[in-house]
Amino acid sequence: MFERELFKAGVALVLVVEVVGLVLLAQLVPDTPIWLLLPIVPLTVVIALVVRRELDSPAHRLRRLSPEAITGHRPRRPAAETPESLSRSIAERAAEIRRSLTELPANETRVEMCALGYRACANDMITLTHLVNEALPNAPLLQRLKLRRARKRAIDALAEAREAIPPEALRASRQEQQ
Repeated sequence: MFERELFKAGVALVLVVEVVGLVLLAQLVPDTPIWLLLPIVPLTVVIALVVRRELDSPAHRLRRLSPEAITGHRPRRPAAETPESLSRSIAERAAEIRRSLTELPANETRVEMCALGYRACANDMITLTHLVNEALPNAPLLQRLKLRRARKRAIDALAEAREAIPPEALRASRQEQQ
């Protein structure tokens, strides 16, 4: 949203400079045919609209997309994330990684994307372990069983996803090797 406001401010600044320039030109050089230069202002607006449309197009956004941008994007999570919801999230993502690598023909890009997703799941597994370890000492018996089951579900799902990923994919991505 900030980019859009910045773009509008830039176009407005260019339009103001053009109008001021035309007025100054008319005042300083009275014999100048200003009417020949007047189409510059609406032409600037048309060019700005075309550029904005191109920058907002899905094709342009797709060209700017990278695996790092996808894994680096973290949607805002609720402040009080429960171990059960985090475990469920890890299990769902790990199942999707496993499904993606086993059902579809695996190419290098898909494998790299799945490896990045696996790394994100592994990072969330660290958070899950920390949350479970914090909650276990003070939890009643039934809650401890739920916490251990949630951790086990995430561990098993992550292990199955790890088996589907080729061994060389997790060593280092292409960008990390350079």
